[in-house]
Amino acid sequence: MPGAGNTPVIEAVIINYNAGEALARCVAAVFAQPLATRVTVVDNASADDSLENLRRSTGETQDLQIQANGANLGFARAVNAAVPGLEGSAPYLLILNPDCELLPGSLVELVNALDRDPGAALAGPAVVDRKGRPMKATLRSFPTPLKSFLTFSGLWRLGRWIPALQGVDLSGQMPSDTAKAEAVTGACMLLRRALFLEMGGLDESYGMHCEDLDLMYRINQGGMHCLLVPSARVFHDQGLSSKSRPGWVHWQKHLGMQRFFLKFQADQHSLPVRWLVLSGIWARFLVTWPLVWFGR
Repeated sequence: MPGAGNTPVIEAVIINYNAGEALARCVAAVFAQPLATRVTVVDNASADDSLENLRRSTGETQDLQIQANGANLGFARAVNAAVPGLEGSAPYLLILNPDCELLPGSLVELVNALDRDPGAALAGPAVVDRKGRPMKATLRSFPTPLKSFLTFSGLWRLGRWIPALQGVDLSGQMPSDTAKAEAVTGACMLLRRALFLEMGGLDESYGMHCEDLDLMYRINQGGMHCLLVPSARVFHDQGLSSKSRPGWVHWQKHLGMQRFFLKFQADQHSLPVRWLVLSGIWARFLVTWPLVWFGR
């Protein structure tokens, strides 16, 4: 049963938007973990039956709260609005996408990793497919103009033999044990709750995409670090909530790239380099737009 009557050690926040039956599976997987967890589902004005499915399968108990927004606030705003109002004194905050399913025991592994490392602010699991195979974005480095170029051009594939050519995604170099990481998946993040609030939460200027990288970058700037915990695993049905609006999501992704660069890196480069980077972001948008639109 959810929580099993114990005081929650984790407050989980799930931002839902048209996740369908995946939402109920996501919540069920959280409650199946052997840790007392209270779940708050924040619905961003979904038009599907995801909330009805959740209520039928789980019901509203003291360990499950459902908040319905009258409009789609976006991911960052919805998280920031929900977290300060969470009751109780649970030390950990889980921010989880509704298209994710935690595999058994994964929350225990994430909590244990943070407990063992007081300098860690955030822990993320390995992202796997239904067959347990690693997926992209499990392990990432912070994007720089060079790394982004290597990633977009495909030259990152040479990074296996030439480390200087590694791109942003490092999921092909998964460690076997818990390790420090610049950035992990944003689909499932376990954080120290008090620290998240002290940092002001997520940057709401990101519409969708890159707000997780922004948070991890600020953690790094503040002298703490993130952990990748390979023994914790989560299945991620990537893009489930955005399949109905691929063009808009693609647009938001590139706006996020631009925002991250302007916020953290633009001042480190000359004006011509800034122009090249911004031009490259939107050139990529134009080149990949037909693939996104017609491949939906």
